[in-house]
Amino acid sequence: MIPHAAHIRPFEQRDLDAAVALWAEATEGCEPAVFPLADVVSALAADHVALVAERDGALTGAVVARLQQDHAWILRIGVLPGARGEGIGGALLDALVDGLAARGVRRVSVLLPDGEAGAEALGAHHFTRRGGVSYHHRELTSGGGGNAVERLGGRYVPQGLFDSLAGMEREKALIERRVILPLARADLADHHGVRPPRAIILFGPPGTGKTTFAKGIASQLRWPFVELFPSRLAVGGAQAAALREFFASIVEVDEVVLFIDEVEEIAATRDGRPVTHAVTNELLKLIPAFRERPRHLLVCATNAIHGLDPAFIRPGRFDYVLPVGPPDEAARAAIWRNYVAQITDEDVDIDRLVEATKLFTPADIDFAARKAAQAAFERAVFGDTSTECRLRPDPARATVGDFLRAIADTRPTLTRAIVHEFETDIDTYARM
Repeated sequence: MIPHAAHIRPFEQRDLDAAVALWAEATEGCEPAVFPLADVVSALAADHVALVAERDGALTGAVVARLQQDHAWILRIGVLPGARGEGIGGALLDALVDGLAARGVRRVSVLLPDGEAGAEALGAHHFTRRGGVSYHHRELTSGGGGNAVERLGGRYVPQGLFDSLAGMEREKALIERRVILPLARADLADHHGVRPPRAIILFGPPGTGKTTFAKGIASQLRWPFVELFPSRLAVGGAQAAALREFFASIVEVDEVVLFIDEVEEIAATRDGRPVTHAVTNELLKLIPAFRERPRHLLVCATNAIHGLDPAFIRPGRFDYVLPVGPPDEAARAAIWRNYVAQITDEDVDIDRLVEATKLFTPADIDFAARKAAQAAFERAVFGDTSTECRLRPDPARATVGDFLRAIADTRPTLTRAIVHEFETDIDTYARM
């Protein structure tokens, strides 16, 4: 058994030097590993599943696997000699297999040099030996806890999504500091008495990127992203039961970002209607139980924070209530630069686009940019005899005129009244 002070957690880049030293010590005197260390380090920098065992702030074991669609190869696993016989290697294997199964992996393989310690442990964890170089293999069956993410319609969001969000630097910084870092650096947060969040609300006008931010959190944490669609819950009096069943299934997942968009559909101010009252009450009872899971995060999004039940948003259920507002000038400039660079190499005056899109959300800008690209594409297909295009050597590329015409044809989501209401909501409801 693992001593109480040791625990398994995901690998972090700060662990690299200690993990390399651990693997070197664990294999001292053994035949060279089948996979060179360079392959292991490359896997750690790419799509991988890696875990470490830690005791009193020091690593006692580490394992890393590389994914190839539904097949995973364990590239390196090791336990410090002084910690062997305590179940650390087995615990690392069990946690690794659970994580791989949650990602849809169906086969796990290990190649060990002949005679290397660990073959017996692999056999005890249902790996079968094949071939002449100590090839250990395990088939993962579908169903059970490992497949819960798939059954719930969840997925892993590609890494880098959060960093790729153009503009919105205020929101990104706030979410990274309040939400992502305390969860990603849980040990350090605990050392400083910081309690990582378990549930947050993102509020703001439609189209400001609340869903993208929720996915970005999952991407940054490398946790699966599962969305609960209120509109897909059973109708009538069965809504509360369906909600309860969904949350019971989430418990099977070790780590998850659970996202509920338009949460006002099931958490609006109780108006006496039996169904609304029952569903809201059920959700109020489910959140505290969800919060007990240390690697679970509930993210709710709403366009109408003022319409939520006061009991729903009170402290104790949600750690933070964070505004995600319309992009300011700097954010619009960053968003436009990103789109313009993808669409054209023409010299486009970004300041003109920023000035023309004062009430645009990121979604509005996306639509206008795609509309300008479509105009350039159709010109290339059908030709254009306008004076502007005859004077250009490459009339197929989008011009500033294309962008401005697309902006003029796009109806902005926001109005001054909506912006004013959002600013009022920040003063009333935000908890940052």
